[in-house]
Amino acid sequence: MSQLATMSVHKSVLLKESIDGLNIQPGDIYLDGTLGSAGHAKYALEKANGNITVVGLDRDIDALDRSKKNLPSERVFLKQSSYGEMDKVLDELGIGKVNRIMLDLGLSSDQFETSGRGFTFKNDEPLLMTFSKNPDVDDLTSGYIVNNWSESSIADIIFGYGEERYARKISKSIVIYRQKKKIETTGELVEIINQSVPGMYKRGRIHPATRTFQALRIAVNDELNTLKEGLANGFDRLEKGGRMAVISFHSLEDRIVKHFNIEKKEAGMANIITKKPIEASEEEIQNNPRSRSAKLRIIEKI
Repeated sequence: MSQLATMSVHKSVLLKESIDGLNIQPGDIYLDGTLGSAGHAKYALEKANGNITVVGLDRDIDALDRSKKNLPSERVFLKQSSYGEMDKVLDELGIGKVNRIMLDLGLSSDQFETSGRGFTFKNDEPLLMTFSKNPDVDDLTSGYIVNNWSESSIADIIFGYGEERYARKISKSIVIYRQKKKIETTGELVEIINQSVPGMYKRGRIHPATRTFQALRIAVNDELNTLKEGLANGFDRLEKGGRMAVISFHSLEDRIVKHFNIEKKEAGMANIITKKPIEASEEEIQNNPRSRSAKLRIIEKI
């Protein structure tokens, strides 16, 4: 493993707000479904003076390797798995219910900056965008999507998952380009996108490739369905009085979390702890620009 792959550049978003909001108690079982570099899990252990059991999940083996350095080995169980399948992991560990669940959605800074799998348009990398470090031959990749899916299907995911206003133009340019040459790198895709959008769009607050890259990543990793499965499985495995905190980074995720929480409240199964989503302070945004779009919602099972 390269030194680059093991270095952590990630800063945990809404760290204090999320862990404090979970109201962790000594003896709790804390499940972190998106472990990353274990920033939230480490703080949770500190809050409980080490007197909790931690179950940490991540699809990225590099994230688990980083976490091992940040967490004690006792009472900590780390598994390479999607949080959407947390129920299966808990069954394997012989754990019936948990008390606290933490989900920090989306892409970690480590994956973005150092994975080399095409998450960032700042570097010229292979078009993969998989959360798994070593995807199987049959696994979906962003390269497969842009080189094989129909123009209308590509446009639909770019608009639907990225809310990109120029989705049709971008998808058309992708199809025209691939007729001449296979699209192999992020650099090629960025150039295609740049040639598809008007000049004023390139001078906007965000890079013109941002929404397209987001949409492809969501499609490759089936993130929205995973979120729905994770919320349902997590709530089912929560003890009464247990809490689940979710940090989302774009409107599609936040909408799913919001509606899930409301449904559970209306069914008389939960209390909503955060009446409005908690957002990052100006100080945190200055120190970590990634936190600008973060929204935290917490629910308690009754």
